[in-house]
Amino acid sequence: MKFNFLKSAALLGIASLAVLGCQDDDNKNPSNQVNADIDFTTHSAIPPFVYAMTGFEDIKISTLISSADVLPESPKFVYGPQPDGAGIMKNPSGEGYIMITNHEIVQSVSRVYLDKTFKPVKGEYIVDAVGGMTRLCSATLVTPEVHGFGPIFLTAGETNQESMVHGINPLGLTTDKSRTDRILPALGKASMENAVPLTKEAYPGKTVIIIGEDQSYTTSHASAGQLIMYMSTSVGDLTNGKLYALKRTDGNQVETTMTLNNSYPVTFVEIPDAKNLTGAVINTTVNALGAIRFSRVEDVDYRKGSASNNREVYFTATGQATSNAPVDGFTMWGRVYKLKMDAADPLKGTLELAVEGDSTPGTGIINPDNLCVTENYVYIQEDGDSYYADAKHDSYIWQYNISSKQNKPWLNMNHKRTDVAWNTLYNQSGETRLGSWEFGAMNDISDLIGVPNTFTVNIHPHTWQSEKFENADGSGVSKVREGGQTVIIRNVQR
Repeated sequence: MKFNFLKSAALLGIASLAVLGCQDDDNKNPSNQVNADIDFTTHSAIPPFVYAMTGFEDIKISTLISSADVLPESPKFVYGPQPDGAGIMKNPSGEGYIMITNHEIVQSVSRVYLDKTFKPVKGEYIVDAVGGMTRLCSATLVTPEVHGFGPIFLTAGETNQESMVHGINPLGLTTDKSRTDRILPALGKASMENAVPLTKEAYPGKTVIIIGEDQSYTTSHASAGQLIMYMSTSVGDLTNGKLYALKRTDGNQVETTMTLNNSYPVTFVEIPDAKNLTGAVINTTVNALGAIRFSRVEDVDYRKGSASNNREVYFTATGQATSNAPVDGFTMWGRVYKLKMDAADPLKGTLELAVEGDSTPGTGIINPDNLCVTENYVYIQEDGDSYYADAKHDSYIWQYNISSKQNKPWLNMNHKRTDVAWNTLYNQSGETRLGSWEFGAMNDISDLIGVPNTFTVNIHPHTWQSEKFENADGSGVSKVREGGQTVIIRNVQR
């Protein structure tokens, strides 16, 4: 995708797009009036696959859409499996809203139209498995209002070390869904999870994008996972910037040497000529540069609010194990880190360990994956499908209080393992191990729809399967029969 297109896209009558989800930065409803058009009635026949944990019973949950739903204006559309990264915006050509969603395992991106009441009415695919090329996980909908350029849907491929970030026009033609030329080589090659631009207030006049590399340590991949930065001195330039990797200033590459209640000076070091390198060469290079070797950097998000807050970045290290045992030097159960970036120089900062899973094996966080950061909280979504033998709970969403540093389980998967009728409908594979379902993106839609404290959450109910869900994107590439679900959650603390 060319830089000139990115700049002009914001001028083509779509500059009024509202910001999505966890990129929502301002409380833009000063009158505190609630949009009376929004109807939270569950229009799906499928009940929510989640429930609130103790202490959070005041949250309200309804199903927005699931794979079994038939939309009135596109009855053949199937909302695909593993809805992961997502973004929601107002429909610039009429009433209502548009939801863009990655479907990880089928390498595709769907577009669902919602009417002014927020009811799904139409669906289609703007990227299929041919165009996606690799598994597409987390994503960010970039908008002029928040980031200073766009609109563009940045979705990262994570299948292998040669995967790249795609730049997708959220209003693009469905006839373009098999295009393979929308990748962005300047953002590097790696097994990526997300590419998150900071706000236009964070570093005015620059494009700063933080990227997570979802890679385990192996002898053939000694650099493990990285936190990567793309930076350009031009706003919206996704072709001419430089790529960097995070390292400690003392050169220590071992992530487990970092402990709670300590701060470590860090810097981003340049990966020379990165856009012309293979992923294999990039991995060798960053290791030689002494970059920190994290165990699978899955997701990234920044704190909402002021420009200072926007320079506070949180990211996960999901963890890895061999035969249910730790790998020396790497987190097993997972971690959440906080990076405080220098106001004057984005290449400098300090790194802290915010949440540690290895100190509470099996009872604390287990394989944290996606993140949603608000002004006061970090919502940590788990992907527990590593099935560690000592796991004591299903995949949670945790609520981490930035001020108090308290971390509480907030949402749980509703497996109902002893309910025969439920399991007949939604657990056809008979999988009963803890952590067999996982969470995808969590997005703050409060200001977008005019209803305070309202979020969407994506769910991967891996054991819910049907032949009706196969080939959801129409490419004929995938035989996956999993279903997926997105729910709406209200009364969420921000």
